[in-house]
Amino acid sequence: MRFSIAIILMTFFLFSCGNDKKSNISEENTTTYYLIRHAEKDRSDTTNRNPELNTEGKKRATLWATHFKDTDLDLVYSTNYNRTQQTATPTAVSKGLEIIDYDPSNMYDDAFKAATKGKSVLVVGHSNTTPAFVNAILGKDKYKDIDDSENGMLFTVTVTDEGVATATMKKVE
Repeated sequence: MRFSIAIILMTFFLFSCGNDKKSNISEENTTTYYLIRHAEKDRSDTTNRNPELNTEGKKRATLWATHFKDTDLDLVYSTNYNRTQQTATPTAVSKGLEIIDYDPSNMYDDAFKAATKGKSVLVVGHSNTTPAFVNAILGKDKYKDIDDSENGMLFTVTVTDEGVATATMKKVE
């Protein structure tokens, strides 16, 4: 009888250990993308196609770093524009990460998917590329361009290891 109880308990223990391991593997393969538009840019020179952030934009970039302070980030991506790089920099520096350039005309391709699988990723883009990127991940046209006066929108997209993507959008002040 004792032998039977010991076998049952050992079997239960082994199955519960296996389930925990499977759960951890699933969590490790979940990818989370945080997508934001660049902070407020300097609009004083209307001919400048690559402006820097203005004073408010620099403050917002610092606020993004504060917003992500308790978020484990593995990678930070940004387009190669002054305003996006400057928006990404405080967060990247606070996490000890390099900023990786991405081409907004070639979003969410197989190479990007492979490089980011199972990671937590910040992506800094523009009023049109950020929602387009979210839509590309989702595989459907859910979000429209961000209004030009809006610089505090955060999209969070989670992709499971089965490839199921869900998204949320919220205003961050």
